[in-house]
Amino acid sequence: MGFLDLFIVALMPMLKILLITAAGLFLATEHINLLGANARPYLNNLVFYVFNPSNLFSKLADTITLESLVTLWFMPVNVLLTFIIGSALAWILIKITKAPQHLQSLIIGSCAAGNLGNLLLIILPAVCDEDNSPFGDSSVCSTDGEAYAALSMALGVVFLWTYVYAIMRLSANKATREIDTNESTIRDNTSEETPYSEFCTEALLPSRGCPTSEEYTDQVEVPSTGGEGKAQVSFLEKAKLHLKKLYGYIDLKKLFAPSTISAIIAFTVGIVSPIRKILIGDDAPLRAIYSSVSLIGEAAIPCMTLLIGANLLRGLKRSEVGPSIVLGIIAIRYIISPLVGIVIVKAENHFGMVGSDSLYQFTLMLQYALPPAMTVGTISQLLKTGESECSVIMLWTYVGASFSMTLWSTIFMWLVA
Repeated sequence: MGFLDLFIVALMPMLKILLITAAGLFLATEHINLLGANARPYLNNLVFYVFNPSNLFSKLADTITLESLVTLWFMPVNVLLTFIIGSALAWILIKITKAPQHLQSLIIGSCAAGNLGNLLLIILPAVCDEDNSPFGDSSVCSTDGEAYAALSMALGVVFLWTYVYAIMRLSANKATREIDTNESTIRDNTSEETPYSEFCTEALLPSRGCPTSEEYTDQVEVPSTGGEGKAQVSFLEKAKLHLKKLYGYIDLKKLFAPSTISAIIAFTVGIVSPIRKILIGDDAPLRAIYSSVSLIGEAAIPCMTLLIGANLLRGLKRSEVGPSIVLGIIAIRYIISPLVGIVIVKAENHFGMVGSDSLYQFTLMLQYALPPAMTVGTISQLLKTGESECSVIMLWTYVGASFSMTLWSTIFMWLVA
């Protein structure tokens, strides 16, 4: 297939996403107001507690088996690499742009976490259904694509609420400690400086206030054993201390979100053959339960995509983020990370670690070229830091995604076809 044919195949799913996103943005405008500020939380709760878990369960339970898990063993490694590489590049961006402390957690989350959920569930089956698709029979391709997308979504949920949430929470707490230290200095030096409440407002923590340093007594310190006044701690001991500190920021309650619980149940159903035969299949006695869950789950993708468009409307009304930060995040997500992904997947393919399935290799590469996860905005709201700036970053990264993902999808198909 020629490059132009591949470009057209890659363009179709992105046009679908763009049109539904535009519809969501239109429904959120003041004149229509069907997805306004009052309606969005209700739809978001439905997606979070009902639609998304149902969709994840139906896709995973139907497509994931013990044999397929053995075949797809590299995907968890690949997803983890996207998070680690993204956060490392975010740290470089923070140093280059000298981003304010209260924005650093948002930058890390935007660079580390890609939208591994609904976008792949739209793109992969849509690419398979195209007449000129390079991935063979459309029915087999769609089934495999749904399995890859569902597993990717499940892994994304786990890593978001463990790795990304812990990193963002650590960075947000550093910002709060810096505010607390500066406030103490201002209060000690003079009482005629900027009022403390105003300082907190400037730091974008209006609803949370500035907590005292007593909230951070759980910090782990490197032990000192004397000897020239400094402890010589081995690299392994330092690593263990940092991991222990990072683990303290993992919120297990948020980790076991409805989607995570749904994924665990789906893995159990898919892997355990007797349970699978009871729920899934034309002759399964309890197939009505699975069919009902699957029917509810079909609402997840359109609702999530509409919400993306509705949430992007807020970004049109704000411009607090410097252009260097926005451009830096776009460069990381749509230029540097996809190039790194090509190198990693090609290297693993050379050593025979990812098999010869071209759709699987395409999925692994595509995981490096996705826009930021919308859950990053949820985490920012929970941590009360960078909330308004998040809308701006999401707006411009998703506008850029419509062009970049079409181009990278074409390149990835050309490389693996």
